[in-house]
Amino acid sequence: MTDKYKDETLSFRERAKDLVSKMTLEEKVYQTLHGAPAIDRLGVKAYNYWNEALHGVARAGVATVFPQAIGLAAAFDEDLIEEIADCISTEGRGKFNMQQEYGDTDIYKGLTFWSPNVNIFRDPRWGRGHETFGEDPYLTSRLGVRFINGIQGRHEKYLKAAACAKHFAVHSGPEDERHSFNAVASAKDMRETYFPAFKACVKEAHVEAVMGAYNRTNGEPCCGSRTLLKDVLRDEWGFDGHVTSDCWAIKDFHEYHMVTDGPKESAALAMNNGCDLNCGNINGNLIQAEKDGLISEETIEQSVTRLFETRMKLGLFDESGDNPYSNISYDVVDCDEHKALNLKASEKCITLLKNDDKILPLKKESIKKIGIIGPNADNRRALVGNYEGTASEYVTILDGIREYLGDSVRIKYSEGCSICKDRISGLAQANDRTAEARAVAAESDVVIACFGLDPSLEGEEGDQGNEFASGDKPNLKLPGIQEDVLKAIYESGKPVVLVLLSGSAIAVPWADEHIPAIIQGWYPGAQGGRAIARVLFGEVNPEGKLPVTFYKTTEELPDFRDYSMDGRTYRYMKNEALYPFGYGLSYTDYEISYAETDTDELGVDKKVKVSASITNTGAMDGAQTVQVYVKFLSDGAPNYQLKALKKVWLCVGETKHIEFTLDADSFGLYVDDGVKVLSKGNYEIYVGMSQPDERSIKLTGKKPVCIAMHYDGDDVIVPE
Repeated sequence: MTDKYKDETLSFRERAKDLVSKMTLEEKVYQTLHGAPAIDRLGVKAYNYWNEALHGVARAGVATVFPQAIGLAAAFDEDLIEEIADCISTEGRGKFNMQQEYGDTDIYKGLTFWSPNVNIFRDPRWGRGHETFGEDPYLTSRLGVRFINGIQGRHEKYLKAAACAKHFAVHSGPEDERHSFNAVASAKDMRETYFPAFKACVKEAHVEAVMGAYNRTNGEPCCGSRTLLKDVLRDEWGFDGHVTSDCWAIKDFHEYHMVTDGPKESAALAMNNGCDLNCGNINGNLIQAEKDGLISEETIEQSVTRLFETRMKLGLFDESGDNPYSNISYDVVDCDEHKALNLKASEKCITLLKNDDKILPLKKESIKKIGIIGPNADNRRALVGNYEGTASEYVTILDGIREYLGDSVRIKYSEGCSICKDRISGLAQANDRTAEARAVAAESDVVIACFGLDPSLEGEEGDQGNEFASGDKPNLKLPGIQEDVLKAIYESGKPVVLVLLSGSAIAVPWADEHIPAIIQGWYPGAQGGRAIARVLFGEVNPEGKLPVTFYKTTEELPDFRDYSMDGRTYRYMKNEALYPFGYGLSYTDYEISYAETDTDELGVDKKVKVSASITNTGAMDGAQTVQVYVKFLSDGAPNYQLKALKKVWLCVGETKHIEFTLDADSFGLYVDDGVKVLSKGNYEIYVGMSQPDERSIKLTGKKPVCIAMHYDGDDVIVPE
């Protein structure tokens, strides 16, 4: 067979090399654009690499719209993440197969999904933080790996879809400076915080693609960084997939970063350092760059080969029926099974932050009138976050409660205020809905106050309609006059349940002091209102945990532009949190009846088996996340760090035995030069349902079991 690229018995790499060898230089170059044109003479169809699947197939019509990524992280449930990602890629295949049938190869119509976002949510002001899995490297790693498993599938030969870990590697704002910003991070912080999730995605999940970031890291533009893309990603971690730039990021090299003199140099710098795909059009300059000696044709050919290997792994060049994914029907999109999974996901991410006197769950039969007040009560945008698809049905909180209660309870509604302005009607005076909110509260037996944020207030720089322009939050307060309206509702003397919808932490110390029940609902997906109603009335037992710290004030945060982790996140913060990472209440009670290890001695080659039993001692079935934290008892060491977790479902009175395995990697700490070391000294393992910090213990009334460990040997480097 002369066309080896058609020979399905050969490896994808061999086939891709053969195909690329038949292309002209110009054809090769234009295949490195995200909108790759057809090459009819070789049977190559047009293909657009740009597609999104952060929490559902995005921007291409109807699809199941799951809770935003930060909400999915709050479930603290690895199995759920993979189940959802598997559903997303199933719908992605169903849509792709349909689109191919009708000749639609437009943007957002491919199988290369630029998700997940595994950047660390280091600062709660960052607008894109709700796209991530939170502030912790361990949690982000575990969820990132399982999300990729679900997207890519577990077939021995073919990819169901291609996932992409983004944005490599040190990237979390400020959004309005991202095209010119230089993120300066120490080797220790890089290895301890910014790298682990990407490393896990590459080495464990075998992610097919990695996307660079807009900014520079330690002086190098990320999409053309020799350190990141060659030294670490390919040489150290062995990544053999393809790297894509963020969109139009390569032109930033000469326009804003000022590290090159023009488009030719920028395109050559990116590809010479391992960036294969250009989201944008600047790579057209590679034709002249090759003629000028700035890049070799062999280097271009290497990048194109990687790109075609991905397309071949997706089965796009195979005629045989071996690829089971090519038979997925469009009928799977938005099917009843996927809607049910979406509702389950919404329920699992809802996080109960406060429940004084067990005011929740509400008793339907004891309520005649219920007030629903606030700008997020009937706000579809606050259901879905960004990078979203189109749902066939949106269930707001107002919709969900109305559906749940039917005609048995009178519902009175007021928007209360704008999400961020001081009036709703442009010609009105300020506070133009406060009187109505007061009246609704006064006439109700209980009030559901629906406040928080929506994607018009936090998101990506340049997103249309973003009220704060850059996408970042100026502070952690409830925007506009929301807190004033909440206080007016409270003054009615009626029981108030505060439901916060947001993709990030909000500082609500007044509410914590005065409002008896608080729920964090995140951006809970298209079924979110239905899920929140079911939690409010006890059909569902809340099980979410915070994947980010809720701080008391903005003022305690370090400078937003400072990428040092000192003082940031639960691992390094010095002040007491309002609501700590890993915290979340339930309607039932759980007890860790015992926890022990099979040894109290650590070693570089030793594994520690941690055993524990957990019992549901309350009156309602539910799920609890058992969390394992490790602490090195030494000055300068981080606070407790999450090192293992497991979600456990327990019926009333049921006990389950669970086990974890920790190795030296769980106890070693990075030193200043970025080397992980197991140091001589004493350590502690904590097994519980939260962090072992004082605030979590006070809020939960539970103290994690502490197990003393020690290492008596010489300091030793931990192999990675």
